[in-house]
Amino acid sequence: MYWQMILTVFVLLDFLQTTVAHCMVHQIPPRNFTLPCMLLNETFLNPFSAEVVESWSGLRRERGTPETKPPLLMNEESFLCCLWSDNNIECSLYRASMRARTFIPSEINISASQEIDSNWNIECWIKGKLDLLVCSLRFLKLYLRADLKVNLFYTASELSLGDVSSSSLKGTVVVAQCDCSDYDECECSVPSPRLNCTYIMWLKMTIDVTPLWSPLMSVKPIDIVKPEPPLNLHLEMAEKGQLKICWSAPVLMPYPLQYEVRISASSGENGWQMLRVALETSLAIDNALLDSSPLVQVRCKNHRGPGFWSDWSTPYNLGGEVLYFPPKILTSVGSNVSFHCIYKNKTKIVVSKKIVWWLNLVEEIPESQYTLVNDRVSKVTLFNLKATKPRGSFFYNALYCCHQNRECHHRYAELYVVDVNINITCETDGYLTKMTCRWSANPNTLLLGSSLQLRYYRSRIYCSDFPSTSPKSEVKECHLQKNHSYECMFQPIFLLSGYTMWIEFKHFLGTLESSPTCVVPADVVKPLPPSNVKAEITRNVGLLNVSWTNPVFTNNELKFQIRYALNRKEITWELYEVSNAPRSVVIKVQKLCVEYVVQVRCRELDGPGYWSNWSRPAYTLVQDIKAPLQGPEFWRIVIEDPVRRQKNVTLLWKPLLKNCSLCSVSRYVIQHQTSGNTTWSEYVDNGTTCSFPWTEDTHTVTVLAMNSIGVSSINFNLTLSKQMSTVSTVESLSAYPVNSTCVVLVWTLSPQIYVLKSFVIEWKNLNKEEEMKWVRVPPNISKYYIYDHFILIEKYQFSLYPVFAGGVGKSRATDQFAKGGYEDENNASLSVVLPIIISTSVLLLGALLVSHQRMKKLFWEDVPNPKNCSWAQGVNFQKVEILWSKRDQSKYLSAL
Repeated sequence: MYWQMILTVFVLLDFLQTTVAHCMVHQIPPRNFTLPCMLLNETFLNPFSAEVVESWSGLRRERGTPETKPPLLMNEESFLCCLWSDNNIECSLYRASMRARTFIPSEINISASQEIDSNWNIECWIKGKLDLLVCSLRFLKLYLRADLKVNLFYTASELSLGDVSSSSLKGTVVVAQCDCSDYDECECSVPSPRLNCTYIMWLKMTIDVTPLWSPLMSVKPIDIVKPEPPLNLHLEMAEKGQLKICWSAPVLMPYPLQYEVRISASSGENGWQMLRVALETSLAIDNALLDSSPLVQVRCKNHRGPGFWSDWSTPYNLGGEVLYFPPKILTSVGSNVSFHCIYKNKTKIVVSKKIVWWLNLVEEIPESQYTLVNDRVSKVTLFNLKATKPRGSFFYNALYCCHQNRECHHRYAELYVVDVNINITCETDGYLTKMTCRWSANPNTLLLGSSLQLRYYRSRIYCSDFPSTSPKSEVKECHLQKNHSYECMFQPIFLLSGYTMWIEFKHFLGTLESSPTCVVPADVVKPLPPSNVKAEITRNVGLLNVSWTNPVFTNNELKFQIRYALNRKEITWELYEVSNAPRSVVIKVQKLCVEYVVQVRCRELDGPGYWSNWSRPAYTLVQDIKAPLQGPEFWRIVIEDPVRRQKNVTLLWKPLLKNCSLCSVSRYVIQHQTSGNTTWSEYVDNGTTCSFPWTEDTHTVTVLAMNSIGVSSINFNLTLSKQMSTVSTVESLSAYPVNSTCVVLVWTLSPQIYVLKSFVIEWKNLNKEEEMKWVRVPPNISKYYIYDHFILIEKYQFSLYPVFAGGVGKSRATDQFAKGGYEDENNASLSVVLPIIISTSVLLLGALLVSHQRMKKLFWEDVPNPKNCSWAQGVNFQKVEILWSKRDQSKYLSAL
């Protein structure tokens, strides 16, 4: 019968037990299956109407567009119940208030069913991105018509597949329209499915106004996932030269996968050979497969449960030209590494003994570092590696495996060498409450994507002799400083515990570790600086006495450094070190009358501790050692006042140096004594001048220097005498400029009866308003070199005063430089210039003779042959030569 043919379907579904009150809900398997479509219409199924079926009680439909006709809501449930096996199917329309009624094929009008019923081939799966549930429908007997409309109804349940029945149809029912644009196929989609929920679904197909319904179906989306195909197929070499196919697993998979690998005999054949199923993302293959250059494909599915196989990956050709193991290596400075290589020259594999290795294509690696693993695999070992120097954006060295005829493939292995010899230093603060550790790494040598972190673990007491890393270590947070160093703080600390620490270098290529170091906080204490530092210079002895107070939390076994210097803008320190000092020290210094700045620091006498910071600076006070040795030299300027008919005298003196003032001068004392035996004193606190009127015939002045100890004992005096001021003893005075910084004064004296004590020379620039300068010179000389800055084109006045015991004599002055130069200087210059003139004359004479010979040669070369030139016949060229020679010689002599 026709209906029997339609209702006889073959499905691979397990039976679910049915009860009187529930209908069968059929599970959707992870493969395609056949499902019957049943006509539900009151024409064929009495006494139930189609409206009853469409308006199931307790269900609410949600469509993409609102319904044009509101559904009829009933208090009873009614839907299609089907019980099927491999060779039989029985369906009935179930209603909760009635007994289940078996759907008998004879009750249906066969002629009507021939037009509208059919079987559907269905396959449902979850796409690899896990964001879409897709059901594909193919019609076995019914062809698509323009008035065909297919909808998929579904609702989600938290129940497991085994507990789902028709009574689970509670809550929201959603309808999804299906796309039937393809020939004899429709596709229905459920967006964003919940993988671990159970979905109850059924299909409704409408042809014109006649509905066809499917039985109820249930599915758990996670059981019908169809993954994306594996990616990034490539060939790699294993450690001992074996080959393996590698790939990347698809992302977002919620469970482990299994893989199937197939290989073709050659790229031109359609036959595929299954290799085997793999659980990892790689599979070892025979090296001989490289000779035939086959194609390889991989697919995957759920390893532990149901699901679909993915599509096959893109075919990959095994005929690669060069393979390296490993393709990339990350290692540390000083280590040794090895690389393996298989080289295929177009279609033929190069035997390993013909393979050579190059580094960066500029340095050939010596053959002594090669190893022949087998006929196909070559191995090279690099020893005692140095850090990789960045070259632009490349942070690695390229290692090339080449044919011995220097034919190299563009592929290469990458060698990353990082310097992880990082020094970690720690110090404990002076209060013994925290330990700060510091380390630094060159940012220019760090690889892109790498990270550095400090790891540590603490031993209960002290450090082991050979510290090592431990898997029980912890990561310590460190902060980057401005100088590219890192600081890590341990607080609180255990003073006698051993902290073993190292730097861990992490990169996607691997992890490197620096050599571990162990630190005991009590051994690396940086004490607080000494306090209450005092410094003073002892009088009359020249010793610098420094005292201080030891810092807290330290024992008495300390050593100290004292640095001291003159307190100037640019300080040059001198260092003095002492151990176990009784909190003071005495240092011998050279200069006494200066201010010293002093600082002190300390550290523990034994152990790897640190120097403390320098203390606050202490300054010495400048104190007078004794009274000044002598008073200052001084001179006078006499200015006549015609109105008052008197002379005013201004005394000038130069400040005493510190080695004469010992150490300071607080004031100057000017003592006066006149011819009338009148004496008085006056004081000058600030300045080096003093003025007074000269009214007596004789006025003697003495200038004394005074400090906190007393006045000077050796002093200079000057007598002003009107009578002696008229005594003229200097006959002549001449000034000779030597250069812009020196002028020599020369003078002569007439016979005199007075005893000379000294001379005073004055000079000043007459073109500028400058102060007069003076200098005292001994009485037994007749010339003196004045050193100053002279502008020789300007006018200067030089004056010479003889100073007698009874007063200052009459001066001799000159306001111009003498012409012709100083005689002694002239003689000295002549002794130098004369040899120069003689040698120059000899050189000129030699040049004259050489020139004469050259001109003679040129002349005779230009003289015409009298035999060939009529005008030259009868001319005496010998005479012409003589005449020219004499004229030429006279010209050169005149030049001399």
